[in-house]
Amino acid sequence: MIRDAGGGYASSPGSANVLSGRQGRLKKSSITRRLIGTVLLVEIAAAICVSGAVLAFERRAHFRTFDIMLRGRADSILGAVQDAGDPGDNVMVDKTELNLPPDDVYEVRDPSGRIVGRSPNWDGPPDALILPHEDGILSLRLGGKPYRAIRLHGVRVVDPGDKGGGVPRPVTVLYGAPTINVWRAVNAAAEFYAAVNVLLLLITGTVMAWLLSRSLEPLRVLAAEASGVSVNSWSFHPPESALALKELEPLAVALESVMQRLERSFMQQRRFVGDAAHELKTGVAVVKSSLQLLAMKPRTPEEYQAGLERCEADCARMEEMVYEMLTLARIDAAERPAATLVPSDIAGCIRQVADQFSTMASLRQVNIVVLAAEALHVLIRAQECQLLVSNLVLNAIQHSYAQSQVTVSAVSEGDEVVLKVEDRGEGISAAVLPHVFERFFRGDASRDRSTGGTGLGLAICKAIVDQAGGSIEVQSNNDVGTIVTVRLPLVDPA
Repeated sequence: MIRDAGGGYASSPGSANVLSGRQGRLKKSSITRRLIGTVLLVEIAAAICVSGAVLAFERRAHFRTFDIMLRGRADSILGAVQDAGDPGDNVMVDKTELNLPPDDVYEVRDPSGRIVGRSPNWDGPPDALILPHEDGILSLRLGGKPYRAIRLHGVRVVDPGDKGGGVPRPVTVLYGAPTINVWRAVNAAAEFYAAVNVLLLLITGTVMAWLLSRSLEPLRVLAAEASGVSVNSWSFHPPESALALKELEPLAVALESVMQRLERSFMQQRRFVGDAAHELKTGVAVVKSSLQLLAMKPRTPEEYQAGLERCEADCARMEEMVYEMLTLARIDAAERPAATLVPSDIAGCIRQVADQFSTMASLRQVNIVVLAAEALHVLIRAQECQLLVSNLVLNAIQHSYAQSQVTVSAVSEGDEVVLKVEDRGEGISAAVLPHVFERFFRGDASRDRSTGGTGLGLAICKAIVDQAGGSIEVQSNNDVGTIVTVRLPLVDPA
């Protein structure tokens, strides 16, 4: 970052090059493409499963119908078994009553294995292994073609009018038909469903791409709005389309909150730098004017001594201001205290500060009362703990009436340490009270200059307390007094 002419900050060319280089190294991907690809993969898997299920169903349905047809034709063969009219009361197949497809085959045998009848296109046993199925169904190959056959057992009665009801003749019918037409029907159904699935994938993919593009439009609008934020323009208003979506609303609200906090922080830093420059410039101007005044004409040694003392006092005030500015910068830049940080005893710190300011309080006829007997540890560095209590006690002494009392107390309330600094003095007006923690803010500049104030004391206190995860508040009434309450997490020193 580099400072621009207007006092703001702008990205340096080096940082822009680094950003562009990083973007060049990263392989860009599309959420839309990922979503469409994922959904299409799911649809393809579902289509494959459905096609497989349909294929299995069609195969089962067609072959069930085919088996029924085989059984019907086998029954017709069994019905065509007639008395051969020979002395042995044998049976034969009457082919005049048969009307069968030319590719079908059949064979009828008696219990002795004698062939009673056979189709003319079947000259012998199958040239492939016969594979049995349930319900007498078999699969076989004839002439290189797949066949499906049924074995049916039946009994024909020869001369049923004779005495004894005739002679029963058991026979076994084997009837087969080619399955090529069945497989053609099954494959046609599978091809139809596959074509329908492909068509549906194309349609749903196109519709999905359009719907996703429309659905992601609020995200693009949100990104465009966020990209318009810069160091000179912090205006960010989440679009209504983004706020209307449950998924984007948290992001939009978070971005708005972050932008607002960044704007406040940036403006606070810019104001801090401007105020610091103004204060230092004022101090330098005062020293310069004092020196110029001394150089205008010859002075007595006493006048030179008085002028140098004024310059020294102004220089000391600028030195104190720089020290406090550096303290604030150090606190702002520091990380939160680690778990291994040695806790500080704020009660002991209060007693040290009270002893340190006892002489100053006596000169102002102010009595300091300390109410903190037990050790209370907080996770603050010892130096910062001393600085926190010192700033609060010093403010209380400087703004207390003579013959009054400053009370400093520290007690534990649950898992917190409550530090209170109370004075009886001029107080703070209601108009000034909301601004007491602002940096370089002084409700009465002339009064603060007379007391050596820089307007950074309470800002430093708030920075220390915020870093420790605590809170600080001020209650005050004009001509009554002020109470500063600090709450900090109580920690175990062990």
